[in-house]
Amino acid sequence: MIQRHIILMNIQDAREQLEAIEKSLLDPDYEEGELQIDLAHAYHHLNYAWNIRNESDAALERHADEDFARWSRYPSEDIKSYP
Repeated sequence: MIQRHIILMNIQDAREQLEAIEKSLLDPDYEEGELQIDLAHAYHHLNYAWNIRNESDAALERHADEDFARWSRYPSEDIKSYP
């Protein structure tokens, strides 16, 4: 894993998002649409942490929008089932 610092930052951001969701769920006005957006944000950070792990520093420096989109996607090819 080359990008440990980026993985760590994204895991921390995902944890913060999940903690915010926990607090929001205590609010009876918190709606499903908000949950969907908030969970998507948490998933983004987890997906990014996984997908960016072996990218070179040069790839990160020159990345384009399509790279960011690819790094943000759920890694379905890598994670096919749960043990």
